[in-house]
Amino acid sequence: MRYFVLAALLAACCTFAHPAAAQEAAQGGDQTYQNAVGVTFGWWNGASLSLKHFIKDDAAIEVRASFYQYGGELCGLYQFYGDFGNVAGLRWYAGGGAHAGAYNNRWTKNYPSRPDGVYLGPDGVLGVDYKFDSAPIDLSFDIQPRVDIPGGYFNVWGGLGVRFAF
Repeated sequence: MRYFVLAALLAACCTFAHPAAAQEAAQGGDQTYQNAVGVTFGWWNGASLSLKHFIKDDAAIEVRASFYQYGGELCGLYQFYGDFGNVAGLRWYAGGGAHAGAYNNRWTKNYPSRPDGVYLGPDGVLGVDYKFDSAPIDLSFDIQPRVDIPGGYFNVWGGLGVRFAF
């Protein structure tokens, strides 16, 4: 299943990559890359596959497919970007989105008072993003407050993202 999701993310990434966007970025657009694919390592032992695509110089869509000890989920985020003064490659971002996922049997066993099965909910995101000038590597660090419905379970996800940028 993980390999299927990774292959789907890579295929979508290739779909988003088009010459006009690369030419626009090379002609002085504010962002330093158009697309990125990689991994976000979460606060705990989870991780997510990440695909980011800039739709404007200051706005991107990111999709994260997460796998962790209690199940998995898919999250979509719309992010607004801004610069940090004169630091080339360093930008802040904020935005929101939603997630949907499913808990496995281990969740029910370890947390019997919380609802099991499928869940969904709203997400927020706040972070920083750095694209190396001399390498196709993008690093990000963010926090992602969220609520799972049903149950109203609030938590904060996020972590360190490492992506191949192009």
